[in-house]
Amino acid sequence: MQSQQISYRDTGFVSKMICDLFEGKEALSAFYGNTPNVDNFKVQLLDKQENFTQNQREVLVSSLVSQYGSLLQKGSSVDANIQRLALPNTFTITTGHQLNLMTGPLYFLYKIISTLNLCKTLKKSHPEFDFVPVYWMATEDHDFDEISFFNFNRKNFKWDREKAGAVGRFSIDGLEPLFALFDKELGSSSSAQEIKNLIKKSYLSSSSLTEATRKLVHELFHSEGLVILDGDDRPLKQVFTPKMKEELLSSSCQIEVEKTISRLQSDYDSEYVPQVNPREINLFYLTDTNRLRLVRTPNGFADADNTLSWTKAELLHELQETPDRFSPNVLMRPLYQETILPNLCYIGGGGELAYWLELKAYFESQKTPFPILLHRNAAVLVPRKIADKIERLQLTPADVFLKRSSLINKKVRQISNIDLDLQPFKKVLEEQFVHLESLILETDASFEGAVKAQQVKQFKGIDNLEQRLLKAQKRKLADQVKRLTLLHDALFPNESLQERTVNFSEFYLAYGSEILSLLSKQLDPLSLKFDWIVLD
Repeated sequence: MQSQQISYRDTGFVSKMICDLFEGKEALSAFYGNTPNVDNFKVQLLDKQENFTQNQREVLVSSLVSQYGSLLQKGSSVDANIQRLALPNTFTITTGHQLNLMTGPLYFLYKIISTLNLCKTLKKSHPEFDFVPVYWMATEDHDFDEISFFNFNRKNFKWDREKAGAVGRFSIDGLEPLFALFDKELGSSSSAQEIKNLIKKSYLSSSSLTEATRKLVHELFHSEGLVILDGDDRPLKQVFTPKMKEELLSSSCQIEVEKTISRLQSDYDSEYVPQVNPREINLFYLTDTNRLRLVRTPNGFADADNTLSWTKAELLHELQETPDRFSPNVLMRPLYQETILPNLCYIGGGGELAYWLELKAYFESQKTPFPILLHRNAAVLVPRKIADKIERLQLTPADVFLKRSSLINKKVRQISNIDLDLQPFKKVLEEQFVHLESLILETDASFEGAVKAQQVKQFKGIDNLEQRLLKAQKRKLADQVKRLTLLHDALFPNESLQERTVNFSEFYLAYGSEILSLLSKQLDPLSLKFDWIVLD
C-alpha cells in the first residue's frame, strides 16, 4: 500500500472556513477552544475533569449497559471501556453520524477510525489516563430521506416507507426485499458472504433501526472497544433536563448563537453564511410517530403545526416527568453530548464543524467546557490498476483532484503536438496598446475609452480562439479524453468525492475485512491532510 497526503486547501473539496480553521487563521481563534495537538488534550481533560461529576459518570455507565443489553459481552473490549467511564481518569473522544442504511457513504468509516486512532495516540502520550472512543448514533434525527439509501456499484438501494418521526424508532419491517436485491449484487465470494452475515446479524435480526445500526457497527468495530451511544434515553435526558428547561424559558441558544453569527460576519468574513440558524426554541417534542418542533405562543407553547399545545406550567411538568419526550435540535445536540459525556474532542466533517463554530459562546453561557474540534480523516482509495494508469499518464494525485474539465484541459495541452497557449499574444498586444494609449493622450484624450474597449475586445477574441483550438484538439484526441474521463469518474463519481458517494461494502467486497485494518494503519487523525491511498 502506498499513500500520499494533500493539504485540504489544495484538494478544492474542503471549504475555506475549515481550511482557515486548521491553518490557524487568527480571525477564527475566538470561535473555538484548544487546538488539536497532543499537549492541548492534557489541558482539555483537566478542565473537563473539574466539570464532570461522578454522578454523571454513573448515569452514563448505567445507560450504556442498559442500551447494549445482551449484545455486551462480559470482559470484552467494549465492556471494559464502558466500565472505565465510571473512573475519573477516563475521557471520551466522540464522533457522530446518522443511521444511514449500511452506514451510508464511505466517510462513516473514516469518522470511526479517526476516533479510534486518536484514542490510541492519546493513550501513548498520556498513559495515566484512559480514552474511550464513542460513536453517537443520531437516533432522534427525522430526516429520513438522507438515511434511506446507500450506493453500491453505481446502483442505488433505497428503502421506501412512510416518514414517521425519529428514525431510530423506525421498525425495519419491509427491509428484506431491499437486502434480497443487494444479496444478488454481492455475488458468492467469501467477502460477499461476510457482508451478508453482517446484514443477517444486524438488520435481519432487529426490531428497530437503532438496534440494527448498533449491531452493524458493533460487528465492525467491537474488537477496537468502540462504544455506541443512543441519546434517545430517559436517564441521560434527565441529566440534561435543567438545560432544556432554560431553553424553554429563556431561548439561551438563540441569543448566544445569533451574537456569534454577527461576530463571525464582522470579525471573520462579512459574507459568512451560517451553517445553521437558531430558532427561538431549539427543542422538539417526540411522539410515537412524530418529532414536533416546539414554539412559543401567547398561552404558553405548541408545536409548529399547532397540533398540540401546553401552558407554561404544563410543558415544564411534562419535561420534568418525561424528559425522554424532548429532543434537542442540531444546535442543542452538541451541548447535550458534552453534558452527558466526559468528552474532550468532537470529530466531524466540514459541515458539522462549521456549526460547532457557532456554539462556543453558548457553551460558555451554560458553563460547559467547549471540546476540541477535529476534522475527520478524509481519503481517496485508489485500486492499484487505476494508480498504474495515473502513473502512465504522468499525472499526480493533485492533478486528479482538479475539476474534470480542468484535468482534461491540462492533459490535452500536455499531449498535444502543437502549442495551444495563446496567452503570449496578449502580452504582445498589451505592449502595443500601451504605446497606442500614450499616443492618444498626446493627441486626443477623448479616444482613451475607445482604445480600452478595443483592447478588451481583442483580448477576449484571443481567449475565445484559444478555447476553440482546445475544443478542436479534444475532438482530435477523443480516445484519450474518454479514457481520462473514465479514470477520473472511477475515483470521483459524478465529479464528487468518492467518500461521499461509495458505500464501504464495495471495498469490503474487494479487500475483505482487511480494508479496516489497512485504513487504521494509514489514517492519522492529527495529520489534518487529505489521504491518497493506493490499495494493492
